[in-house]
Amino acid sequence: MISLTVLVLSLTVTGCDWTFDDRTVLEKIRDRGVLRVGTLNNELSYYIGPDGPTGLDYELAARFADKLGVKLEMVPTYTLSGLFPALERGDVDLIAAGLTITDQRLAQFRPGPAYYFVSQQVVYKKGHWRPRDVDDFNREDAIMAVVEDSSHDLTLQALKQDHPDLSWKVVQDADDDELLKQVADGEIDFTIADSVDIALMQRTHPDIAVAMALSEDEPVAWFMKKQGDSSAYALMVNFFGEINQTGELAILEEKYFGHVDQFDYVDTRAFLRALESKLPKWEPLFKKHANDFDWRLLAALSYQESHWNPRAISPTGVRGMMMLTLPTAKSVGVRNRLDPEQSIKGGSLYLQRVLDRVPDSVNPHERIWFALASYNIGFGHMMDARRLTEAQGADPNSWSDVKQRLPLLAKRQYYTQTRYGYARGYEALSYVENIRRYYQSILGYEKAHIESLDSQQVEDLGGLQTIVAPDEPSENAPEQTTEQAPDPASSQSEDNSTPQSDTQPQ
Repeated sequence: MISLTVLVLSLTVTGCDWTFDDRTVLEKIRDRGVLRVGTLNNELSYYIGPDGPTGLDYELAARFADKLGVKLEMVPTYTLSGLFPALERGDVDLIAAGLTITDQRLAQFRPGPAYYFVSQQVVYKKGHWRPRDVDDFNREDAIMAVVEDSSHDLTLQALKQDHPDLSWKVVQDADDDELLKQVADGEIDFTIADSVDIALMQRTHPDIAVAMALSEDEPVAWFMKKQGDSSAYALMVNFFGEINQTGELAILEEKYFGHVDQFDYVDTRAFLRALESKLPKWEPLFKKHANDFDWRLLAALSYQESHWNPRAISPTGVRGMMMLTLPTAKSVGVRNRLDPEQSIKGGSLYLQRVLDRVPDSVNPHERIWFALASYNIGFGHMMDARRLTEAQGADPNSWSDVKQRLPLLAKRQYYTQTRYGYARGYEALSYVENIRRYYQSILGYEKAHIESLDSQQVEDLGGLQTIVAPDEPSENAPEQTTEQAPDPASSQSEDNSTPQSDTQPQ
C-alpha cells in the first residue's frame, strides 16, 4: 500500500497529466476549430486548380465545416493506402474521397450515407485487343494492374476463387487516375476503375475504352472511425440528409459529372489537338474579354460555335469566332464579325445580357447553363422548358431537371401547350452539355500541365501531403467553375463546314 502511495506521489511530482478527456468527438473538433478531411488528390474529389481548391468532396467538406462552425483543412494523398491508416491514427477526422462501401471497410469503419453510385469497369486502350471475359485478362501475357487496398483489388481476389489462374499486379505508389493514364499510354494493358472516374478521364485521354463491367452500381460514401461516441457521425448523417432534401447535393453532382454521360471519341480527339495547336493563339483574347466569366468557359463556348476559326461562316449568316448574328453584333458594338477580338468581346458582352435575364431563383452555380440554353434556342423557349418542368412536378430552378424537359419542346404533345411553341430543345441540350465537356477538358488539360505546388504550401503529415485550404473555402473556386462563359449566337462550323445548329435569341 505504501509503495502504491509513493508511486502516485511520484507521478504527481513528475508532472504526469492523468486528466480524463471526456469531450465528445464533435466537441474536440469544434474546440480545435478545424475539420481535418482526408481525401485523394484527383479531379473528382479534390485538387488545387487554376482558381484554387476544387472538387466534389472539397465542396461537400466545405459545407460540412460551415455546418460545424469550423475551418476546413484538406489532407490529400496521392495513394489510397495511406488514407485509412491516417483515419485510424486520428490524423484526420473523416475520409471524403469518393470511395465505395466494401465489406472490409464496413467491418473496420463507419460509412456515411451514399451520395452517388458507381460500377467497377475494366478498361483497355483503343487499338489493343479487347478482353471479353475474366480469362482474357492474362491472355498473351497481358498485364492487369490495380491499386493496392482498392475495391478493385478485392474484386479480383473474389474472382480468383473461380479463376485460379488469374493474376494481376498490385501497385502501391499510384492511384486510379495514374493507372488509367498508363493504359492510355500503353504502359499496361488493363486496369479496373470506377465508372465516373473513367468518364472524367476520357475527357483528356480519349483512347481509354471500357471493355466490361465487373459490378452493379456500388454506393460511394464518406468514412469515420468506429467508436462509441457518435456525435460527429450523427451530424454527418444529418448533413447529407439536409443537402439531399434541399436539392443541393443533386446540384453539386450535376456540376461535377452531370455532363459526362455522353462520350464522342472523334470529337474529343479533335478538341485536344485544337487545345495544343489553336488555343494558345487565342487565349490572350479570351482572358482579356472574359469580364466576370471564366475565360476557359468562354473558350469552350467559342469552340462549340466555330472550332476557334475566326473566319467561320454558316449558311444562315452567323459568323466569326463567336458566330454572331448581324443584329446581335450591332447590339454589342461589333462592326466586323470576322475580326477575332471584336467577336470575342461582343460574345462576352452579349452572354452577360442573356445571363442577366435568367431568373434569380435559379441556383447561382447553374445560371450560366440556363443562359447558354436560352442563347441557343431563345429565352422564351428556355422559359417554356422551365414551366414544363414545374408542371411535371420537378424543380424549374434545377438544370438537371430542366435539361430532361428540353427535348420535349420538339414533341407535339408538349410544345402545343407552351407559349412559344416548337423548338429544337434536344439541340440546345447537346449544345450546353458539349460546352460543359469542352470546359472540363480545358481544366483537365491545365491540371495535367500545372506546375508542382510551392514547397511552402505543403507539409508532410504521417506520409500524407497536407495542403491547408483558404479560410472561407465554400466561397472560393466553386463560384468560378460554374458562373462563367460567353457567347452570342448558335451553330457550330469550321471553315465551310455545315453548322450543327443556327439559332437567334428571342
